[in-house]
Amino acid sequence: MNKIRNQYLPIWVTFVLVVFAGKLGYSQATFLRQDWMFRRVGTELWKEAAVPGTIHTDLMRHSLIQDPFYGDNETKIQWVSKADWEYKAFFQLDVSKRAQGVFLRFHGLDTYADVMLNGIIILRADNMFRTYDVDISSFVKYENELSIVFHSAELKADSLAISYLPLVRPCENNRHYVRKAQYHFGWDWAPRILTAGIWRDVELVYGSLPQPENSQYGSVRFVQEADSIGQSFYFTENGKPVYMKGANWVPADVFLPRINKNKYRNLLLAAKEANLNMLRVWGGGIYEDDTFYELCDSLGISVWQDFMFAGAMYPADSQFVENIRAEVRDNILRLRKHKCIVLWCGNNEINEAWNNWGWQSQFHIQSEDSIRLWNEYHRLFHQVIPKLVLELDSGRNYIPSSPLYGWGREKSMTDGDSHYWGLWWGHYSLDSIRLKIPRFMSEFGMQAMPSMESILKFAAKSDLDTNSIVMRLHQKHTTGFATLADYLKKEKITVTNFQTFVQGTQELQKRCLKAGYEAQMNSNGRCMGSLWWQFNDCWPVCSWSLIDYYGVKKKAYYSLKDLGVKKEVSSPKPSK
Repeated sequence: MNKIRNQYLPIWVTFVLVVFAGKLGYSQATFLRQDWMFRRVGTELWKEAAVPGTIHTDLMRHSLIQDPFYGDNETKIQWVSKADWEYKAFFQLDVSKRAQGVFLRFHGLDTYADVMLNGIIILRADNMFRTYDVDISSFVKYENELSIVFHSAELKADSLAISYLPLVRPCENNRHYVRKAQYHFGWDWAPRILTAGIWRDVELVYGSLPQPENSQYGSVRFVQEADSIGQSFYFTENGKPVYMKGANWVPADVFLPRINKNKYRNLLLAAKEANLNMLRVWGGGIYEDDTFYELCDSLGISVWQDFMFAGAMYPADSQFVENIRAEVRDNILRLRKHKCIVLWCGNNEINEAWNNWGWQSQFHIQSEDSIRLWNEYHRLFHQVIPKLVLELDSGRNYIPSSPLYGWGREKSMTDGDSHYWGLWWGHYSLDSIRLKIPRFMSEFGMQAMPSMESILKFAAKSDLDTNSIVMRLHQKHTTGFATLADYLKKEKITVTNFQTFVQGTQELQKRCLKAGYEAQMNSNGRCMGSLWWQFNDCWPVCSWSLIDYYGVKKKAYYSLKDLGVKKEVSSPKPSK
């Protein structure tokens, strides 16, 4: 890699001084937040950058791309994720503190990044979820240039997929080869926008690095045991069974540094006001910022925390496993101080997918490769990750996957938690959600359009048609509008134009939510939890969310709030 040429006068980084308590091990630390510049690798035009930030938001700030959330702009900015980008800044050393030791701590680099200090590579990062510490004591100068080159995660994923051939690992694309937020590759409620950049703070640390705080446990405990029906799945508070009325949480933006404290606060207060006492942090997103967990601590909202794996067979070679070990260690040590976390979960739906989704035939997997893939899955989620949980946070429970049995299998109603998608995916009537009562409903839901107020923020009046390009781009489920139309007909909800379609989907979602929660909460202890899919959105879209990207609550949210909270809970060990 070529050394950076200084082609303009140095702009000195201004620091925010932070003094840390002795128990954290810091002497002093400064956040390197200001006077960053960026450019596309191979060009000479430098522009001002925001750190923490992303390449897309920097490009938007300079009108080099249009807002990807508006209209059909998502399709016009795909080139950004295929390019390499460079960020740089300058900082001065406080020479009086040099003898104490000097470190650079990178809290979040997205994702493949070569970091150079004064033209010397000091770090090659390859995991968005890790914290990287670099001792620069021996070669830092009084005046320093810090440069970070971000390589295309999209191209890297494709390259890694080829390198693993002829073994094919089931997934809808190549996202599972890179340790990056999986929803950035697109989901059935998320756009395909692969970000890059310094998404969390960079710190200059004088003295020793911070020591992780010890685990803090609240009064909520997880219980899973055999009973007369099958296997229970419930939580206790102060030793008494408690019903978990909650929802699934996804990242609140595609561009993660935009999720500020106010956005976290507004969403979590809305959860509390709807009498929710649990949120499940879904495994295709991120390990959230400390602000999220601090607010959950203070609001009394329990957190079911997935590790960041979802719906794919991930590699388990030695290099990948070591990367995962470091990621899991970093995040357990960072998060274990929060009493709100009540359960660690290895992954979202991979066990179910392997056994229920027909991957072996779809991807033409031979028996020998099938055995190898399952053994690698077992290594990751039954050995590597639970061993780290036991070592670093032994007071909290761990489950390998959610759910253990898919919704098409009888045991999904009797053993453990369930993701019931007969409603929506199966096109079953609302009666199905009233009759299918599992032990703990960790996913169920129904789509609804965002409000007209929100729609007009990303679409022109001429786009107000479900057949328009813009509306189809803001509906990521392949049969989403057709499925909604089918359910509107089933429920005899009249639709005459686009506006009544919007209103009708919100009424439909409300009915589904009410039917599901009431049946589950009144099941005499058979079911001990209801987590709606999903609570929030990462961009403006037709989805299963109760609160849209702009913070506008859908009709079902108010129905959820009206249901109150179940204070008295029957025995979670009912007879057959």
